[in-house]
Amino acid sequence: MSNKESIIGKNMKFFRNKQRISQDILSKKAGLAFHTIAKIEAGSTPNPSVNTASKIAAALDISLDDLLKESKTKWRPLKN
Repeated sequence: MSNKESIIGKNMKFFRNKQRISQDILSKKAGLAFHTIAKIEAGSTPNPSVNTASKIAAALDISLDDLLKESKTKWRPLKN
């Protein structure tokens, strides 16, 4: 597992927990299979596609950059 995948999984879990939603709810909001979310969070999916990462970011109402970056201190919800 590379450092980047670890960051994606950690960020997914951070934002998901911040919003108090389960992996199951996130998978439904993102239109992805539950096991896809679980594998990315666990770090066992080596490279989630940009399309998959974009769906997750949209479901969490964050930018793709926020999902991929190491620091979460400057996170702000997206404005519609």
